[in-house]
Amino acid sequence: MRGTASRSGAGRVGKQGSWRRPWQGQGSWRGQGRVLAGLAFLVACLLLFHGAVPDTAGRPGSLLETFLPWLGLAVPVLLALALLRRSAVAACAVLLPAAAWLGLFGGFLLPGDDRAPDLLAVQHNVSDENPDPAGTARALAGTGADLIALEELTPAAAPAFEAVLAPEYPYHAVEGTVGLWSRHPLAQVRPVDIRPTGVGEGWNRGLRATARTPNGEVAVYVAHLPSVRLGPVHGFGSARRDESAALLGAAIAAERTDPLILLGDLNGTVDDRGLDPVAAQMEPPGPDFAFSWPAALPVARIDQVMTRAATVTRVRALPATGSDHLPVAAHIRWHGSGTDSRSRQ
Repeated sequence: MRGTASRSGAGRVGKQGSWRRPWQGQGSWRGQGRVLAGLAFLVACLLLFHGAVPDTAGRPGSLLETFLPWLGLAVPVLLALALLRRSAVAACAVLLPAAAWLGLFGGFLLPGDDRAPDLLAVQHNVSDENPDPAGTARALAGTGADLIALEELTPAAAPAFEAVLAPEYPYHAVEGTVGLWSRHPLAQVRPVDIRPTGVGEGWNRGLRATARTPNGEVAVYVAHLPSVRLGPVHGFGSARRDESAALLGAAIAAERTDPLILLGDLNGTVDDRGLDPVAAQMEPPGPDFAFSWPAALPVARIDQVMTRAATVTRVRALPATGSDHLPVAAHIRWHGSGTDSRSRQ
């Protein structure tokens, strides 16, 4: 037969009479397998070493950390491509980002702590464009929380919140556009200056109060940090937010009362290094995603409940109100539950 070889041979003769091995001609598959394996390794590195991504112009590090849990979506995509290409190397490599993601966020998939909390706190940016502040107030009162912190509280909307919340929350304090409602008496209320450079005195977005709970006095901070902006020219614009976070962190560091609870729209996730001046002083966040923003399709939790000398055992997003944020509820337990608070020495 012309141009053919025995079927039992180790190869076959091509059109030009040259010998080919049976696996030759599949180099593109092997090459794509290596590319997929490289991508899997890159995703694993970004998950584990996101702090090594520089926060230079445009702050790419903070941008990555804001949406860090969503890197997990790369795992099923890479696995599907590896199976499509029949690449065992790529399929095995996908185990790296899968393990990294589970190490960081796997605990968030476990059932929450259902024990009764020592204190239930709700945090909500109610939006200065909320069309139904009274309805929002009724929804928040229905949570049964001990503390309710609000941001973007306008002079026009404040009376509606005061009227609806007063029966269940007879104690409240407002500084600028942030407010705190409590079932327990409030004392030592004062503003907390977290204004970034160049912002006038009329910009009041922080307060501090002492809540006198049945388990003792608790320092409560409410804060609304400046918004961040994402654009093609300046990237992730968080400079003012970061400066305000540093001022808030200094105020918390100077606070002598424990336990301490911080509630606020911090315009950043707990993974975002821009919040390190605050987050580094606090307990780890509650083991839940509880995405709160934007309300229509939540992709990040920028509304935070953080504690010192206490633990957030569970945090969850609540149903939508008239705001572009979802409310967030946090279950809090004291260290050595049932003991009184104490001053730091």
